[in-house]
Amino acid sequence: MKARAPRRIAVFTGSRAEYGLLVPVLRAIAVDPRLSLRLIVGGSHLDAAGGTKAEILADGFAIHAEAPAPPEDDGLEATAGAVGRGVLAVSEALTALQPDLFVAYGDRFEAFAALVAATQMGIPTAHLEGGDVTEGGCLDDSLRHAMTKLAHLHFATNADAAWRLAALGEEPWRIHDVGLPALDLLVAGEHAAPNDVATAHGLDPERPLVLFTQHSVATDAEHAVARLVPSLEAMGRLLPEGVQVLATYPNQDAGGQAMAARLEAWAREHPSVRLERSLGRSRYHGALRLAAEGRGVCAGNSSSGLKETPAFGCPAVDIGPRQAGRLRGDNVLHVPHDADAIEGALRSALFDEAFRRACREAPNPYGDGGAGPRIAEVLAETPLGPALLRKGMTLRRS
Repeated sequence: MKARAPRRIAVFTGSRAEYGLLVPVLRAIAVDPRLSLRLIVGGSHLDAAGGTKAEILADGFAIHAEAPAPPEDDGLEATAGAVGRGVLAVSEALTALQPDLFVAYGDRFEAFAALVAATQMGIPTAHLEGGDVTEGGCLDDSLRHAMTKLAHLHFATNADAAWRLAALGEEPWRIHDVGLPALDLLVAGEHAAPNDVATAHGLDPERPLVLFTQHSVATDAEHAVARLVPSLEAMGRLLPEGVQVLATYPNQDAGGQAMAARLEAWAREHPSVRLERSLGRSRYHGALRLAAEGRGVCAGNSSSGLKETPAFGCPAVDIGPRQAGRLRGDNVLHVPHDADAIEGALRSALFDEAFRRACREAPNPYGDGGAGPRIAEVLAETPLGPALLRKGMTLRRS
């Protein structure tokens, strides 16, 4: 019997954070003889300053198409325009690549635009991380749930999310609880050595460290800098005590440019602060291990503070409402945008030995690795055809 030609799997990546989570999936697709990877790159990867396209190439992935659609300024209307341009750019890429299946990750506007393009072109589409909840005033939940209703296959990162997908009316055969893909890399120890991270960024491994990333909340973008100031004030109080800060830039959401300017000014005022546009996946995870094994904490409002820190037993301080409702482990402390509260949580995370020990022993709610191969198996074996494209609704009025 003639062997089936490998299925062409187009995968979109539009931001540094989502790319780091996708790497195990890209690898699993690339090595599966039943599949053929087609990578589409857009969003912040293509920024003239600080883009991460080079990191993707360095990881050994070929880029088969680019879909540039950057926001033209720092407002919500610019994000809406970027969604429209993203739909057009990704549709052009898909027309050229002619994939059998399309994959998009998460809840960002770049991925939403890509998923709209694919589904409206009649391409069977898989969505990763559907069913999660972040109730913090972002647009993330709206985008994520909209992507769920468009997508044909769902890869959930935890059992709670899989339950919500079913509660949204998605048919059970479409839902697969695979765990968090990033854990594949962490379980395998694929990240920079902590001492190498310290050397690269001029850090002293013996001194306390705050690994800091804070993004804007899109629905409150006009207050983005005001929400950042209490975090900077709290960390500033710790600097005279020998605490180091390794900070990364916010993402492209509305308000992010103003936050970046304020961060740059703050870093210039404090020589012990290291500010980087992006650490990249390997160095970021190495920094998390450095924080866990030394005396450090991951702080801010990035989802990585909830999803990736448990794999290292690293204490985390979640600031503000951006991640409200998201599944979190016992290693996470939550505080509002208040300098005193943030300082107190940072001190507990850095210096409370009982809490740090509990963080090391806390279970990880996002699984134990192996998501990439599980996803590749579903992509390779799910029957293609009208039944996959014909979305049903399990909820019926009695």
